Amino acid sequence: MISKNEIKYIQTLYQKKHRTAERLFIAEGRKLVGDLLQSSFKVQQLYALASWQPPVQRELPITIIDDATLQKISSVDTPQQVVGIFHLPQGMPLPPPNTKPIIILDNIQDPGNLGTIIRTADWFGFEHIVASEHTVDCFNPKTIQATMGSIARVQVHYTSLATYLPLWKVVYGALLNGVNMYDWQPEQAAAIVIGNEGKGISDTLHRWVSQAVTIPKFGGAESLNAAMAAGIILARYKQVWP
Repeated sequence: MISKNEIKYIQTLYQKKHRTAERLFIAEGRKLVGDLLQSSFKVQQLYALASWQPPVQRELPITIIDDATLQKISSVDTPQQVVGIFHLPQGMPLPPPNTKPIIILDNIQDPGNLGTIIRTADWFGFEHIVASEHTVDCFNPKTIQATMGSIARVQVHYTSLATYLPLWKVVYGALLNGVNMYDWQPEQAAAIVIGNEGKGISDTLHRWVSQAVTIPKFGGAESLNAAMAAGIILARYKQVWP
């Protein structure tokens, strides 16, 4: 069992200021916790039902809890056996420009969108995402859940894009009035910029975009959300560079 104070402490980690102060984050569920345990992330503590079977054969810091306690420390309506506390990664250098393709996120605000973009990046084999300093925290609980474990394989870096983006020779931006995506022939080592959900790519970054890329519209929908746009553009990129 765990104390009331420990429960309160765990609950504080759902807030960014406490995650930052403690250098810890929470992951929930068999799939997500399992993926993190099989990655380079370091676990601090696991809280699990007795029925949970760890996916790794090593000694782990596990506290066995009951269903009622699991419900108290979880942020989801139907917790799945285990909640884990992991250390935030440290000392991740920014990916060197002009080597491998990279996804650039300009001020993405919705946690679910960010999580889905991370999951999509993982699907298409992208190892890094570089995000603006005002993009939502990738260790937000909703973001973590939306990645479906892909946070264990895709590194998300936060930096000033006004400083980082000019280092790239080729920058593609998801914008209106650009080249039709189906005619787009991207360079292999390029930065692909996805803009804010409501405002798109900021004026500050516009000047560094080498070529605008547009997803053509065929129906009556007003717009695509950022995660959908990212998925469509990455699919086209992989069609050219499988």
